[in-house]
Amino acid sequence: MACRETFLRAVAGTIRGVLRGAIAAVVTPLTSGGSGLDGSGFAPLVRFLADGGIDGVLACGTTGEGILLSIGERKAAAEAFLDGRPVGFQVAVHAGAQTTSETVALAAHAKEIGADAVAVIAPPYFPLGEDEIVAHLRAAAEACEPLPFYPYEFAGRSGYAIPVRAIERLRELAPNLAGMKVSDTPWGAVEPYALEGLDLFVGNEPIVLEGLAHGAAGAVSGLATAFPEIVSALVHERSREASERVTTLRRLLGPLPFHAALKEILIARGVPIRPVVRAPLRGLTEEERGRALAAAREVGAIG
Repeated sequence: MACRETFLRAVAGTIRGVLRGAIAAVVTPLTSGGSGLDGSGFAPLVRFLADGGIDGVLACGTTGEGILLSIGERKAAAEAFLDGRPVGFQVAVHAGAQTTSETVALAAHAKEIGADAVAVIAPPYFPLGEDEIVAHLRAAAEACEPLPFYPYEFAGRSGYAIPVRAIERLRELAPNLAGMKVSDTPWGAVEPYALEGLDLFVGNEPIVLEGLAHGAAGAVSGLATAFPEIVSALVHERSREASERVTTLRRLLGPLPFHAALKEILIARGVPIRPVVRAPLRGLTEEERGRALAAAREVGAIG
């Protein structure tokens, strides 16, 4: 049965635009000081994720520091993830930006370079109303059509929630609307977005099993970027042990600068990237680095 499920996932992954399974909200490799992209880090990172059982990545999302990168850097990062992927490995591009014009440009670029899908978070800072959100998301969906389009709901980052009614309206306007990534918690905050006919990807790992039990298509996970085998088991095997491990990781890593912690753990696991982030994010202190590595040891990711 396990071999058959692996085969079906591999077949599904070769179909352009079909997102399924365990998707890593992947970090972005940066050069010293965080001032630019580290082109040499993308391919080894993708290989590490694929070898760990991950089905694909969401590039330049929250974990990928996308909102802190320039438009040119985001395009280059998306291209680098695509260039470094093995056959059947999915690459979705997060195109969410502060303005509609930048979002449209990133969505169109994702289509041009052959990405599998596009995701867009509601723009932060200004609390947009339903009409503005629908117009913004519709413009992005049209720019990447026929690629599958996934609104990205994360009230904690946007500063407001996407109204469910906005998604219902968007479905009538955007034929390539395929589903949503929802990173809210608890499950009660996610469940309203489990709309019939749309795929739901859960972003908060401790509630992934609950989401899968309610028909979610998979997870888009920040933890997966450093712990691919754990999140793969969580999604593909619905492992209770994996669920306990991601809950432990969220508890231990939650107080730390998350992006820098993931990069330090990746380095400890042999992935050749730097532990740097883009300002105003910061790296870890030595004490924090010790806590991050201790968390990885506690779940068996490093010795």
